[in-house]
Amino acid sequence: MDDAELLKSLLGGDESAFSELVRRYHSTLVKVARYYVASAASAEDVAQDTWIAVLKGIEKFEGRSTFKTWLLRICVNRARTSGVKEHRSIPVDPNESGPTVSAHRFDQGGFWSDPPVPFTEAIDTRLDNTAVLNAVRDAIDALAEPQQAVVTLRDVEGLSTQEVAALLGLSEANVRVIVHRGRARVREIVEEAMKGSKI
Repeated sequence: MDDAELLKSLLGGDESAFSELVRRYHSTLVKVARYYVASAASAEDVAQDTWIAVLKGIEKFEGRSTFKTWLLRICVNRARTSGVKEHRSIPVDPNESGPTVSAHRFDQGGFWSDPPVPFTEAIDTRLDNTAVLNAVRDAIDALAEPQQAVVTLRDVEGLSTQEVAALLGLSEANVRVIVHRGRARVREIVEEAMKGSKI
């Protein structure tokens, strides 16, 4: 069922619909909250508070945005009011090349000396795609903030750059830079796992 159907069931008193929404979005809430709070335990508390707020306010949801956007907005507001200072922008050094591990891939002229191979070509057909997906999830989980929150919202949850920027209080330019660097880091982690036969 999609979110709209689950909401309808939830409003009709179906507790399993709520359980499915929690299963679907809880880890994302924790990751987003972690951007604002100092510990994993605090992020878990924010996620729990978010679900309580959803239960209390579900009848007021008017559908002007998607349920996911509404849910994430509640989470961000809860995280901000948990005493964590608000981030308006993340300083970006234009001279920084991103992850240092990638520097060896370019020659003096800035061209690829070791171009990345698309994952679809690099993965042996004998490998279980589930293992690759798990490696990507683990790589995202290993990202530092704000990369983890931005990559999760942008690439896992499918929010637009504008939506991510609004939710996290960042500029759209910051989101684009952060997601680019986060994707590069995920690629490196997964490629290292593949080379090391970890998947």
